[in-house]
Amino acid sequence: MMNRQAILHIPKSSYAFPLSTSDIRIRLRAGKGDLERVRLVIGNQYLWDTRQEFEMQRSGSDSMFDYFECDYHCTDTRLGYYFLLSRGEEEIIYAESGFLDPETVDIDKDRMRFVFFQFPYINGIDVHKKPSWVNEAVFYQIFPERFCNGDPDISPEDTAEWGDKPTPWNYFGGDLQGIIQKLPYLEELGVTALYLTPIFEALSNHKYDTVDYTRIDPHFGDESTLVELVQKAHERGIRIMLDGVFNHCGGGFRQFMDVAAHGEASPYKDWFHIHYFPVSFDPFNFEGFGSTAYVTCAKAREGLAPGEEKKWCMPKLNTENPEVMEYLLGAVAKWTRTGIDGWRLDVSDEVDANFWREFRKTVRGINPDAVIIGENWWNAQPWLRGDQFDGVMNYAVQRASVLYFAQNRISPRQFEESLTEYLMRYSSQANDSMLNLLDSHDTPRFINTCGGNLGRLKNAAAFQYTYVGMPCTYYGTEIGMTGENDPDCRKTFDWNEENWDHELRAYYQKLIALRKTKKALQRGSVRFCSTENVFAMERVWENERLLVLINNTEDCQEYPLSRAKAVDLLGGKEYAAGGSIELAPYSAAVLAVE
Repeated sequence: MMNRQAILHIPKSSYAFPLSTSDIRIRLRAGKGDLERVRLVIGNQYLWDTRQEFEMQRSGSDSMFDYFECDYHCTDTRLGYYFLLSRGEEEIIYAESGFLDPETVDIDKDRMRFVFFQFPYINGIDVHKKPSWVNEAVFYQIFPERFCNGDPDISPEDTAEWGDKPTPWNYFGGDLQGIIQKLPYLEELGVTALYLTPIFEALSNHKYDTVDYTRIDPHFGDESTLVELVQKAHERGIRIMLDGVFNHCGGGFRQFMDVAAHGEASPYKDWFHIHYFPVSFDPFNFEGFGSTAYVTCAKAREGLAPGEEKKWCMPKLNTENPEVMEYLLGAVAKWTRTGIDGWRLDVSDEVDANFWREFRKTVRGINPDAVIIGENWWNAQPWLRGDQFDGVMNYAVQRASVLYFAQNRISPRQFEESLTEYLMRYSSQANDSMLNLLDSHDTPRFINTCGGNLGRLKNAAAFQYTYVGMPCTYYGTEIGMTGENDPDCRKTFDWNEENWDHELRAYYQKLIALRKTKKALQRGSVRFCSTENVFAMERVWENERLLVLINNTEDCQEYPLSRAKAVDLLGGKEYAAGGSIELAPYSAAVLAVE
């Protein structure tokens, strides 16, 4: 008997979503290995006799389920549909009304018993419209304070020596002018988009404690510097994505300091989540970022003068307040008009959905092709329906990459099962718009997680640049920079080329070039075909077929090839049809298959 408990379909979700105003993708989940055949019966729900039957293809499997897909092109989008499921001699109907025996129900007449799934209408505004450039994007994340000091005259007092050990509190003088000066380096590397952590006025080195959303931090430059950066980056084919912190502000935010000083008499008392008045810092009586209202922990108080703790807390903003929304969205509009190409949104899963919908309207109203990326570390399905974000920082895939590439705690097949589960969470548009990272300012550097094994890092990068979504490299990873967790992962970029791993940088350049030239890596379908010891992934777009093979073991491994010839785009070696490829320990190949 079929495992009916495993079978699932939900209309208007990641199981049924429009690709355009006339195309829809339908998915079905079933028990792993349970169904031999799945057919989709679909048509105009008001002209039911015009319905058609289509075979559904298994698109992938995770540890428990198989997933089947079918794309349907329609001239009338008022759709009704059901599924025909087969296992051996058993065949059943699966519809909104549940499971039915085809021999005991009259689909055309018994409408009290048979109710089909419905997608009532594809409204154009409900189609997730991703930016036109995300499939080709190659991102590079920069922590501005640590990338390059281009204008020492605006550096903070007591700036540490470039290259010294970073602490939660010291400054090195990196700025926007430094990024402008290093645009030739970034262009030579091949990246096409920069993600900058916050650049607005704040008291800390990381700038996630904004004190003025309408002003560039004076230690980074000013509005004209940002405009210059955007213009000169665009001249080199590089886009700019800024980081917005709208869940919380810094304690030095003028409106919060007014509430701290005047309590209920302050006109800003409803801008924050204050439990009672007057405002108290010991204990806190207002909501803030993280487990406390402080930047990191109690150490924030060390060495502070009385009252200074007010500046170092991070109060949560009340984004439901119309005045707060007006202020924040006004700042968003101002910076979007400078020509930037998108926003990354900090702590985005703690901000109300209405604010994000208005945020999207504001940004897209100015730049219809801007990308919006949320910082959601967990399942982000509610935010990725096309009315809030385009994608999120793909920490789910990052965690799986750590387990497989860095720590060898899961097998190639377990890795591909995890990837399939994550792909099935979201629409195709959202998957294309995910920001795929190995490390960031919030994690140890991947080479440290690998225990210094460069082969493991290169394998992870080979996967990252051939997988679905937008690859993003954290500054310095390409030259072999190391670092444990924050603050060590926020070291200054080492501009002394004698210290660079030039072979690693060349490998990144080759991966980036492949990503930028191969349509199958940008837009192709994905199919996993791993063996016990080799991770394998096929990307296909029209007549272009690529096979990605990764050996993440310390031994040589073989992978059988099909009856077509192939050439390794990374190594240049050609392979005859019907043979096999031998992969050296900790190595990857990207095969162009004829």
